[in-house]
Amino acid sequence: MTTVKNSFVGLMCAIGCINSSSIHAQKIIELNNTLDFPRKEVVAVPVSQLKSFLDKSKATDLRIRDAKGQLVLIQWIDNNGDGNNDELLFQATVEGHQKAVYTISAEPAIPILKTEISTYSRLVPERVDDYAWENDKIAFRMYGPKGQQEALQGVKSSTLSSGVDIWLKRTEFPVINKWYKGYLTDPMYYHKDTRGEGYDPYHVGNSRGTGGIGIWINDKLQVSQNFVASRTIAEGPLRTVFELTYDPWSEFAVKEIKRVSLDLGSNFSKFESYFRAEKPAPNYTIGITLHKNEGEAKLNDQKGYYLHWEKIDDAFVGEGIVVDPSIVEKSIVFRSDAPDESNLYVVTKPQDKLVYYAGFAWQKSGDIQTRRDWENRLQKQSEIIRNPLIITIK
Repeated sequence: MTTVKNSFVGLMCAIGCINSSSIHAQKIIELNNTLDFPRKEVVAVPVSQLKSFLDKSKATDLRIRDAKGQLVLIQWIDNNGDGNNDELLFQATVEGHQKAVYTISAEPAIPILKTEISTYSRLVPERVDDYAWENDKIAFRMYGPKGQQEALQGVKSSTLSSGVDIWLKRTEFPVINKWYKGYLTDPMYYHKDTRGEGYDPYHVGNSRGTGGIGIWINDKLQVSQNFVASRTIAEGPLRTVFELTYDPWSEFAVKEIKRVSLDLGSNFSKFESYFRAEKPAPNYTIGITLHKNEGEAKLNDQKGYYLHWEKIDDAFVGEGIVVDPSIVEKSIVFRSDAPDESNLYVVTKPQDKLVYYAGFAWQKSGDIQTRRDWENRLQKQSEIIRNPLIITIK
């Protein structure tokens, strides 16, 4: 999350190792980290701040370098699907209580930096119609209309759920296409951790999985069924973005469009749910499944992070939700003997747009080892949301 300030200051070239003959224009991007820990994040520069470049150069000519003159990964993104770029993304590293300087320039002769490590998302018709997404750390999926139809018809292995499934990865490289290809010849392919890449042992059913939502009334959660339409907005080296649409659900006839984005290097998907309800809903509630009432849960309304820590097979997994604490009404650990009805719930104030982060980390990925590690990750995410990097473009 970023804040942009403008400064109309002409600057000489700050990085001597760049061949000046290949540069038509240049700006300095200064990033200020006000927190006491280092941050590696995807930064978004609005196209409006790049007008001086784009008046003279093609978008494909732009490059970004760090203070050592090294190229960094970039990605153009069209957020509204109108065919025009809205932002230029790059991944930056800033030490705690420090500033970092990056240079943006037009260098058409320099090849753009590429990598096999990437974000990715797509609709998956080869397994009914899941929508799956991933980055270098984590992977998720949700369930679509054909899966709903088959589930209502009693077709085995189909899923009727608006919960969020998680796939446990221990490779930086994309797995979605590979695992679904394996599924075509072996339906258990990605449920077995036999290739050193990870697997899917996580049960969602009608629970909320990791980050599904509903409306909490009289100790019951009203939920939607599967999404009815999907739209991929972006996928690339730094960020994937997509939207899922849901038919009206609950007694309040809520129409929902859910926009999901996932950045490279992050343990958390960003969820933005847009609501239109025929009758005012009393709340919107975010959940994490407690499975069979196992594992540990911790609620922190003051800082807006919520933790579940459980053992799946032979290793631990931490799941979590991070949200602006000012919109939280209450949080509860709801336990039930009914299958899939035990969930950690974060009940938020009713609003037209709900923004939250949901994600996880797996012990076998090497990303975390203890529950304390996971809580530290959640706490840092809550601080990052409240204290975005300050960006000054000169």
